[in-house]
Amino acid sequence: MSEVKITKLDILSFFDAYRIALEGAKCTLSSETVMLDNTLGRVLSEDLKVVKNTPSFNNSALDGFAFKSEDAGKKLNIVATIYAGDKQKEILKEGECYKIMTGAKVPSDVDTIVAIEDCLNVEEDFVEIPSNVKQGNALRLKGEELKVGDMLFEKGEKLDFSHIALLASQGISAVKVYKKLSIAVVSTGNELKEPWDSASEDEIYNANSFGIMALLKKFDFEPCYVGLVPDDFDKTVDFIRDLKRYDVIITTGGISMGDADFLNEAFEKNGLKSFFHGVNVKPGRPTMMGIMGNTFVMAMPGNPLTTLLNVFILSIPALLKLQGSNRCYLDVITAKNTKEFKFKPNRSDIVLGKLENGKFYVTRNNKIGSGMLSPLNESNAVAIMGEDKSVAKEGEMLKVVPFEAIFTDKMIEFAN
Repeated sequence: MSEVKITKLDILSFFDAYRIALEGAKCTLSSETVMLDNTLGRVLSEDLKVVKNTPSFNNSALDGFAFKSEDAGKKLNIVATIYAGDKQKEILKEGECYKIMTGAKVPSDVDTIVAIEDCLNVEEDFVEIPSNVKQGNALRLKGEELKVGDMLFEKGEKLDFSHIALLASQGISAVKVYKKLSIAVVSTGNELKEPWDSASEDEIYNANSFGIMALLKKFDFEPCYVGLVPDDFDKTVDFIRDLKRYDVIITTGGISMGDADFLNEAFEKNGLKSFFHGVNVKPGRPTMMGIMGNTFVMAMPGNPLTTLLNVFILSIPALLKLQGSNRCYLDVITAKNTKEFKFKPNRSDIVLGKLENGKFYVTRNNKIGSGMLSPLNESNAVAIMGEDKSVAKEGEMLKVVPFEAIFTDKMIEFAN
């Protein structure tokens, strides 16, 4: 991973942390050729040009009659019926037309098509054409959608179903894409138990790693859960050293100021250069990101709600950029706040809510603990409040980031 400018601050604003994380994320992945049916969610590593005109021939947009535009308003004899796949020779004489079906190739001796239901009188051998049909009506011209040599998709495009359908329409069966990021997900905490184990009253189940794994998969990444950090410093240093084979490491817990929180020191022993360690946001103040050799490190706090919200807002955009996507910046939706809610000033607040029909409904009046998980299930979006505010008023228009996030190619200020 190429050298990045390291910014040293005691604590960053939330939007600055977001910006610096994205600035530090550099795609250094190599490419591989993948068959079209395996490209969903992959990122193109090369520009693709149009290789086949669309449409590839003049064709009819509907079932109707093809005729010369000067014959509009006349009664015409039907001399042939053209179906999709037919190659009709030009045989029209004065006062004649073709009956034609949707998608059929249009002969060069006609220039206009009218729908069957729009004709004044239709018989087996003749049809009366209305007089108000414009020249070129319902005629789809060769190359009017895409022309050979035009740009089809640019490098960095993340492929969804619509891209794949268009590639198939071009006869493209395989494309070059960036190799997938290798992402290690790690948890810390002696009190953690895996969901398949038995937990006592003094122990908790490892929700963080499984939530992160699911969140990453939602955005087409393939993370690997590598387990818990050892409870010994020297073993942790060795454990972290072994993870340098991954492109990205995402950890939860162990980065606060407690005596047992030595994970950050273990990273530094392995050459970590921090972009930041400390973000002026609730929840998420201890969040840290940086570079360790060629590995991007994303260290999240240990509380479940904190972890998942910050992975969503800070990690996912950076991961998209690391993956080579040119659409990696969170977009926002403007929504009307339905109920006044308050929060402390001089910091950013990530406020959970439900976005419905252009309105934002704050979850539990913003009275939510960072260790909770159930409020996530009651929400489908967040509003990120700026440091200079302490109240969002009823009727106020808010910038909202939905969980079904939309990404753009431009940095957008999402704080309210």
